[in-house]
Amino acid sequence: MNDARQSALLAILRRAPVVPVLTIDDPHTAVPLAQALVAGGLPALEITLRTDAALDAMEQIAQHVPDAIVGAGTVLTPSQVGEATSAGAQFLVSPGCTTKLAEAAARGSTPLLPGASTASEAMTLAEMGYHLMKFFPAEPAGGAAFLKALGAPLPQIQFCPTGGIDAEKAKTYLALPNVICVGGSWIAPASAVKAGDWSAITALSRAAAALRA
Repeated sequence: MNDARQSALLAILRRAPVVPVLTIDDPHTAVPLAQALVAGGLPALEITLRTDAALDAMEQIAQHVPDAIVGAGTVLTPSQVGEATSAGAQFLVSPGCTTKLAEAAARGSTPLLPGASTASEAMTLAEMGYHLMKFFPAEPAGGAAFLKALGAPLPQIQFCPTGGIDAEKAKTYLALPNVICVGGSWIAPASAVKAGDWSAITALSRAAAALRA
C-alpha cells in the first residue's frame, strides 16, 4: 500500500466515527438506504459482497448518491478487487488479508483496509506498508481491551474495529487513540430497511455521527 492510497483511505475513514456495514439483498433499497445514512452524517458506506445484489447496489449508490463514499466489504479474492472498483467502490475492506489479495490491491488504484486480529497479523501488514487496518471480529477477538493493549507496542497502526459492535460498545472503542472509526450494522437494522423506514435509519445515523462530536 503506497502513501497516497493510505492518505486517501485515512481521509475517508475520518469523515465520520462510524462506517455502516450493509448487507443488501434488494438493490432497489440501495439508493434510499444510502440517502438516509448520508443525511444522518455517515457518508462512508461498506457494502458487503455477501449477496448477489451487492455490486448492483454499489453501482446504484455511486451513480445516484453523489455524497456517498461507496466501499466494498468482504473482499476476499483478487477478482473481487477489480469487480468492486468497476462498480464504483472508492475503498475496499477485507476481514483478513492474503498475499494474492494484497498483490491485487497493490496493482489497482483503490485503497484496501485489510483485516487483522492478532499482533502478528498487524505486524505483517505493517511490513507491507499498511498502517490502517480493520480489527475483525472485534468483540470475539478481544474487544476494546485487546486494541488498547496493542496501542503501546504498535502505536503506528490505527484500526477500524468491526464485529459485534453496537452504539454503546462503539463509545468504548472510539475513546481509544488507535481507533479511527468503527464499523457496524446497527445503524441500518434489517427490519427498518424492509419496512422502508428511512427516517428511523437517518435518526440512528445522526446518533452514530455524534458519538465523537
